[in-house]
Amino acid sequence: MNLQKTILHLALLALLSFGKNAAAQHTNVLVSTEGSPNEPSICINPKNTQELVAGANLNNVYYSHDGGASWTKASVSCPWGIWGDPVIGVDTAGAFFYLHLSNPPAGSWIDRIIAQKSTDGGVTWSDGSFMGLNGSKAQDKHWIAVDRETNTLYVTWTQFDDYGSTNPADSSVILFSKSLDAGATWSPAQRINLLGGDCIDSDDTAEGAVPCVGPNGEVYVAWSNRSKIWFDRSTDGGATWLTNDIFVSDQPGGWDYGIPGIYRANGLPVTTCDLSGGANHGTIYVNWSDQRNGTDDTDVWLAKSTDGGNTWSTAVRVNDDPAGKQQFFTWMTVDQATGWLWFTFYDRRSYDDDRTDVYMAVSTDGGETFKNFRVSESPFVPNSGFFFGDYTNVTAHNGVVRPIWTRLNNGELSIWSALVEPDSVISGTNQAAESPLFYMGNPYPNPASAETGISFKLHQRSLVSLTVTDMQGRELARPIDNEWRDYGIYLEKINLAGMDLPLGGYFLLLRVDGHVLKKKLVRMF
Repeated sequence: MNLQKTILHLALLALLSFGKNAAAQHTNVLVSTEGSPNEPSICINPKNTQELVAGANLNNVYYSHDGGASWTKASVSCPWGIWGDPVIGVDTAGAFFYLHLSNPPAGSWIDRIIAQKSTDGGVTWSDGSFMGLNGSKAQDKHWIAVDRETNTLYVTWTQFDDYGSTNPADSSVILFSKSLDAGATWSPAQRINLLGGDCIDSDDTAEGAVPCVGPNGEVYVAWSNRSKIWFDRSTDGGATWLTNDIFVSDQPGGWDYGIPGIYRANGLPVTTCDLSGGANHGTIYVNWSDQRNGTDDTDVWLAKSTDGGNTWSTAVRVNDDPAGKQQFFTWMTVDQATGWLWFTFYDRRSYDDDRTDVYMAVSTDGGETFKNFRVSESPFVPNSGFFFGDYTNVTAHNGVVRPIWTRLNNGELSIWSALVEPDSVISGTNQAAESPLFYMGNPYPNPASAETGISFKLHQRSLVSLTVTDMQGRELARPIDNEWRDYGIYLEKINLAGMDLPLGGYFLLLRVDGHVLKKKLVRMF
């Protein structure tokens, strides 16, 4: 797709959204409808935020090389089979990893965790390597973290002695493995938790282990078990762990709870650490959901530690609506360039039935306060006859924020993302209220290289100027210089290379009949 066509596509999406619901400022992007996809994950390449890779059940992988504006389905196969729980990671060389469960032609179902690798931005994938093979024991619910200093890969997951067993002699434990050679081989699986769980795959099962890396290379991980959230750490790359697990929070009602219209819901925790170098550098965060306020009032929670996980704050509520509504399937990430926390979750605050929106929240002060905003353009109604998976997901770097979620419409499951605009979220800008006579879309691509484009819509014949300024507001170029334009949609290509602009941040200012809207633009290449 060429730039002009892509800008047109985005402009039409944004303008249609504007016409239907002016409060939805974040362009929604369809990732896929093929194969009834669900349980999506997404990951951005910090070294090139135009590159993203996503995965979805059961065996779907997608890639985007234009910052998430469009997506292509990759062809992936594996000699040990692919059986869901898609997890995407990226290392310091820009190689993406697709982790999933196994379904081998010979052997036991989900008998290992598989990691396939792509060195071309998700287009092609290796056959993969694996970890955790232990006879007939089931390996499940994994996640990956990357040490940005050493490129060591860390994976944690749950092992079931016998998946689904009610025998008290069977247990579930949290395992750990690492790779020192960019995913070619993995260390023998090591148990890290003290208190085991049962094998029923419910509240008393040890699950939800999501690892992260600390400021000095520590490995941190939290999980749920027996209606509590537990934490462990290693300060020597996973060789040794704490003698006793550290209590983070109660999880009243457990992690396996019911939501009307959802086949299966859970509140398993997500762990991450701020490595931004900012005011909250080194703070560890754990995000989850539970029903402590009642089965009709599921909420999203956050606890944090500023001392390496030794002590934890009291849980604070992330969703900011009045009590009595459902918020569920939460995920969280830290933008390691800014230190901002980004959350995504399903939300029913606006309805008295099962209609469901997708909301996000952002905290710019280390989880002290939260700003909630709706990111989906319209609600949908889930049906318990369709499996939504066990999570949504979100990824962010340097202000490029991309959530991903599952949606049901007309009996069809689909995966969606959104082009989130952090500036408008923080400022609370409502373009419909500020500029009833025109609408300005988002620059694309952004970050940009040699060229970018901008779309806008005029509601009447107007006098228009478009200028490029530096961050101090000094004008550098004027692609549109006081031109009369008629009612309609306009698409403007901006030749950044011809302006000889150095790498860095800029603003695009659109002036229409004396009114001004501004969008931030970053040139990276």
